[in-house]
Amino acid sequence: MPVVSLGRWKVWAALSAAVVGLTLPTLTATPASATTTAYDATYYKDAVGKTGTSLKSSLHTIISSQSKISYDAVWNALKVTDQDPNNTANVILLYSGTSRSKSLNGGAVGNWNREHVWAQSHGNFGTSAGPGTDLHHLRAADVQVNSTRGNKDFDNGGTAVSGAPGSYTDSNSFEPRDADKGDVARMILYMAVRYEGGDAWADLEPNESTTNGSVPFMGRLSVLKQWNEQDPPSAFEERRNDVIFNSYQGNRNPFIDHPEWVEAIW
Repeated sequence: MPVVSLGRWKVWAALSAAVVGLTLPTLTATPASATTTAYDATYYKDAVGKTGTSLKSSLHTIISSQSKISYDAVWNALKVTDQDPNNTANVILLYSGTSRSKSLNGGAVGNWNREHVWAQSHGNFGTSAGPGTDLHHLRAADVQVNSTRGNKDFDNGGTAVSGAPGSYTDSNSFEPRDADKGDVARMILYMAVRYEGGDAWADLEPNESTTNGSVPFMGRLSVLKQWNEQDPPSAFEERRNDVIFNSYQGNRNPFIDHPEWVEAIW
């Protein structure tokens, strides 16, 4: 019986696959387009053109050369890195997008504090200089929203988070608002490349679990990859990367410069 519900191309593809015993490919999201930066011929020169474990290893070597700051110094650093481009007296808060006075840093309701996007309990690195003070994953966040996120892994779904419109949470995961999804993904994957277990800290790696607890893993990788595609680097994120590189740590988050490298590695 002739096939009438498929177009000519689909009929041809289906018959061809049947003949050679192949399975038709599953459609996937288009990976981020390749980018070029002013750093490709200098900072990234040993990584450009590589993929997979070779790319990850090269990037680890490159970004591991960095200056470290104390946890107390993070307060003033965030006032610079997270500055509101429309109001230099304020910072922009992760998860909520709220612009809040730089002077309101602390631990009380209505304050902002230092959010470890890679939860410090996932690898037990605390707030010591190193992963605990790495500005590439530390962001200003509302105290109560930060508490709601806690040390949860990242995934889609849940109930609305009070004080952070567009963010959701359930018993073991947190979903940031759409404007922060890519930022979170690129911060988590930076940490996975920077901290490989060779400098007295745990080997941090992404995985597919949302119940990682105190082990040095953070999920959910497949969702983080989707977020990286869905929410490309913003001008705020790019400026932040530059400020950390030029004024504080001397290293960059390569996934802000080259978001396509996420797919190239994972």
